[in-house]
Amino acid sequence: MALHLGKMNTLKVVRKVDFGLYLEGGPTGDILLPTRYVPKGTKIGDELEVFIYLDQEERPIATTQRPKAMVGEFAFLNVAWTNEHGAFLDWGLMKDVFCPFREQKMRMEKDRSYIVYIHIDEESYRIVATAKVEKWLSKEKPHYKPNEEVRILVWQKTDLGFKVIVDNMYQGLIYDSQVFRELRTGDRMKAYVSNVRPDGKLDVSLQKSGYEQAQDFSERLLEYLFRHDGYCPFTDKSPAEDIYSEFQVSKKVFKKAVGDLYKRRLVTLAPDGIELKSSAIYE
Repeated sequence: MALHLGKMNTLKVVRKVDFGLYLEGGPTGDILLPTRYVPKGTKIGDELEVFIYLDQEERPIATTQRPKAMVGEFAFLNVAWTNEHGAFLDWGLMKDVFCPFREQKMRMEKDRSYIVYIHIDEESYRIVATAKVEKWLSKEKPHYKPNEEVRILVWQKTDLGFKVIVDNMYQGLIYDSQVFRELRTGDRMKAYVSNVRPDGKLDVSLQKSGYEQAQDFSERLLEYLFRHDGYCPFTDKSPAEDIYSEFQVSKKVFKKAVGDLYKRRLVTLAPDGIELKSSAIYE
C-alpha cells in the first residue's frame, strides 16, 4: 500500500496501546494515532481517514484533524512564530508548518498572513511551505469554456485588479472593472472564466458574463418581486454598491434584467422602484 505524506489516507487499525492506536502503514511501518485523535468507539479492524505528517522526531504520525492546506495546495496562512531559520505557519495542526527563509519572498513576520504553497522538500522529505508560489502554478494551457464556473483564491492586488489562483492550479486575474465587492487576500469563492489568454493565464469574473448572466438574473429578480409583494426598491439610478449588496450582480446586469422583464410586460417602472404587473401574477 502507498502512504501519502501530507494528505488524507484511509488506514486500518491494527493494534491498541496505552497512548493511542497503531494504523497499518505498509512498508513505512505502523503509524501512531495518538489517543487525543481516536474517535470514540473505534475498534481494531476499523478503517479511519487520517492526515499523515511528521512529528518532532520526523517520524510519520496520524491525526483525524484536517489541516487548512495539504501537500499540493495553496493557502493563506498566519505566522505563529519565527526563529533564526524561518517562519512557522499555523495550518490547523499541533505542529506548525515550516517556511524556511529561502522560500520567503520577504521576511515573514509573526501574526501576519501570507499566500503559500504546501509541498514536500526533496532534500529533507519534510512538509514545508513556500511563498514563491509562481513556480508551483501549472504551465499547461487550461481548457475552460466561457462562463465555466471555477473556484478561486484571491492572491494579491495589482494595478490592473486582483491576481487569483484558479482551481488550485492556474494564475488568473480579475480586472478592477469586474470587482463589485470588497476582495481581500485569502478570500475563497466561486468565479467564472471570461477568457483564456495565449500565455495560459486566465481572465475571470465574479459573475457570469453577457446575455447568459442577464437571463439568469431576470428569473431571480422575478422571484424577488413575488417574495416582496411585487415591489423592488431599486432602479437604474440606484448606486451600484447598493445593487450589488442586495443581489450580488453589477448595475449593468441589473439594468439588462429589468429591461428583459419590461419587454416581457411583467413589470412597470416607477420613479422609486420596480413593480410587478398584476397580470404577471396569474401567468
